[in-house]
Amino acid sequence: MTGLEFTQLPRIQSPRDLKSLSIAELESLAAEIRFAICEQVSKSGGHLAPNLGVVELTIALHYVFDFESDRLLFDVGHQCYPHKLLTGRQDLLDRLRKRGGMAGFPEPMESAFDLFSVGHAGTAISTAVGMARGDQLNGESFSDENPDGRRVVSLIGDASIVNGLAMEGLNNAGTLKRQFLVILNDNGMSIAKPQGAVAQYFDRVRLSDTYGGFRKAAKELARRLPGGELAADLYHRMGEASKAMLAEDAWFEKFGLVTVGPIDGHDLPTLIEFLNEAKRFERPMVLHVKTVKGKGFAFAEGNATTFHSPPAFDVTDGADGEQGADRDRITSSCRVELRKSGRSYTAAFSSALAEVMESDDRAVTCTAAMPDGTGLTSIMERWPERSWDTGICESHAMDMMAGLAKTGFKPFFAVYSTFLQRAFDQAFQEVALQGHAVRLCLDRAGCVGGDGAVHQGFCDIALLSVLPQAALLAPCDESSLRQGLAYMRDYEEGISAIRYPRDNVSMLVEERFGAAPPFEHGKARDLVRHDQPDVAVLAYGTTVIDAIIASDQLAGDYSVEVYDARFAKPVDAQLIRRLCEAGVPIITVEDHGLPGGFGAQVLLACSEMGLDASRVTRLGMPERWIRQGSRAEQLEEVGIDANGISRTIRVVCDVEGAPAEQPRPAKANV
Repeated sequence: MTGLEFTQLPRIQSPRDLKSLSIAELESLAAEIRFAICEQVSKSGGHLAPNLGVVELTIALHYVFDFESDRLLFDVGHQCYPHKLLTGRQDLLDRLRKRGGMAGFPEPMESAFDLFSVGHAGTAISTAVGMARGDQLNGESFSDENPDGRRVVSLIGDASIVNGLAMEGLNNAGTLKRQFLVILNDNGMSIAKPQGAVAQYFDRVRLSDTYGGFRKAAKELARRLPGGELAADLYHRMGEASKAMLAEDAWFEKFGLVTVGPIDGHDLPTLIEFLNEAKRFERPMVLHVKTVKGKGFAFAEGNATTFHSPPAFDVTDGADGEQGADRDRITSSCRVELRKSGRSYTAAFSSALAEVMESDDRAVTCTAAMPDGTGLTSIMERWPERSWDTGICESHAMDMMAGLAKTGFKPFFAVYSTFLQRAFDQAFQEVALQGHAVRLCLDRAGCVGGDGAVHQGFCDIALLSVLPQAALLAPCDESSLRQGLAYMRDYEEGISAIRYPRDNVSMLVEERFGAAPPFEHGKARDLVRHDQPDVAVLAYGTTVIDAIIASDQLAGDYSVEVYDARFAKPVDAQLIRRLCEAGVPIITVEDHGLPGGFGAQVLLACSEMGLDASRVTRLGMPERWIRQGSRAEQLEEVGIDANGISRTIRVVCDVEGAPAEQPRPAKANV
């Protein structure tokens, strides 16, 4: 991909360097930031469209505020790349989402400009309220009496604003008696098209005559800015414009927040003027900013869902663009191809769920703003009357599924493992406690690669295993994924869940052992057996693949049995009893945290049966955060790839009596 010669971006080593630039130079900087981000994401993958949409807004924020002292809190955080490029991290961009490079989300370990590690929606307003109150208590908040005090800004998208936590934050923000700015980044999108009545309200505001008329007037006024300097008389006029833009019956007014806008989020002079007014306003305010997700690249603007977080891609034919009147927009003549690496578990799940939907007209499904990410897009197109996108509202989605179960349907809730945590209370109260059969399909379970710690699916087993009658499953390949969903379709005793990773499907098990048989409640599948085994590996989920490879690696030295555990609850008690009573050491392997995980369930079963568990060794994610990198690197780091399993087998077999604690490679103890 070719493009622009960078002249402005290399000059920006900190936000202070912005202050000396003219408006024209800031606009050149915006174009350079877009090219830099798109060029890197095309190589490494990452969040593209969200970052392209906030370039001018981010520049204006850092131009007006001083976030070495002031507070900037991101919601979700997948729109933070421009912020990072302006805060001294340009040297990390070429290793985006890789070890030692730029994290894909705000990360305090990376920079003091990042206040929280964030990756879940709806959090920015509440954490900002907390910091605003803390600054007041410390005597550090901005006011007329303390003009050098700290200001607080939270940046939230219109899809996140409907999240229940965001509503709670707004409710409390309205009670603040100080400066407090909420910027609503309204791009008409979530990850997919936003859902619900509030989204429809913003659509109506977006299309109103007020916005169109103001945008024209603001552009006319902005043309008169002399070299980008903010003269006092023009400031006064823009102040009057702000008063004209006050939305007297705005939705946020009901929460006690003054509402201004919408304004054009790509018009730098207008943004700067309004932010300068907002920074001096000593009441909670919402500034409604209209942006275009994917701004500047026709392929991203036209398909913002696909380019929300794409894998690496290739741009050809016209990629260097046309620069003229619309200087920051790449021509639509270019052709973009996403790089394919194999069939994903998400795609396999989509096909398997389609089989369930076709075979059972009582099956229904939903997702929380992730139709593409969870594989439901084609399902929703085919069965629109039995599938829903609730928006970023996991708690509501869980309760809606409970209501559908109560009325006799078979609900399948497709959700990332990390986002299931947001709906655990509902899984407890409205599903498990009532004895309802809601079926959870947990994508991105375990190590997730470049998204890092904020998205690791490390605790779904621990959360759900405490619920009576829960059935917790994991497939090792596409064949067993189909069988797992078929089992869940007919499981009516309580909540059930199946977990699978952000990875490609392996054919190893099916090619060697045949297609997966149906799931039997609480029963493992024998894969590799020996008359006199030295050790038995009970692998849960896709770790079965690595366990088989490890068994092959050690075939000349040790007799290693391998079992596809299939269930974390209930575990195969008969198998565990047989192995323990025969004195066979057991190694459990899982792509999940050790506390409360599959291995912990095996130990619990030993305790309940009065068996000696001293020869059980557990492998899994340790009690520390796993940072960004490739999924393969993360599995290697925690010792649950094939080589790590082989090392542990050697330790267990070479030491008399298996160790009680997990033997880990040295790097895992860092």
